[in-house]
Amino acid sequence: MPKSRIRKKADYTPPPSKQATSIKLSNRAWVAPVMLALFLIGLAWIVVFYVTNSSLPIESLGNWNIVVGFGFIAAGFAVSTQWK
Repeated sequence: MPKSRIRKKADYTPPPSKQATSIKLSNRAWVAPVMLALFLIGLAWIVVFYVTNSSLPIESLGNWNIVVGFGFIAAGFAVSTQWK
């Protein structure tokens, strides 16, 4: 009895796809200067508060000036999460 021919299946070729588009991330050059500026403003706020015996930067805030200074520093840490 003769052997039957073995049919070779066509190799799988994926359909042509679109070229992979690269996603351009926004320029984040602003992050480091803003972060450092917030750190320095917060530090300066607290130092000025202590050096002037709580008469500056804003006398009516009293000891809340410390919270404002740490708020600037915390904002600097929040901005630092955007740094890549």
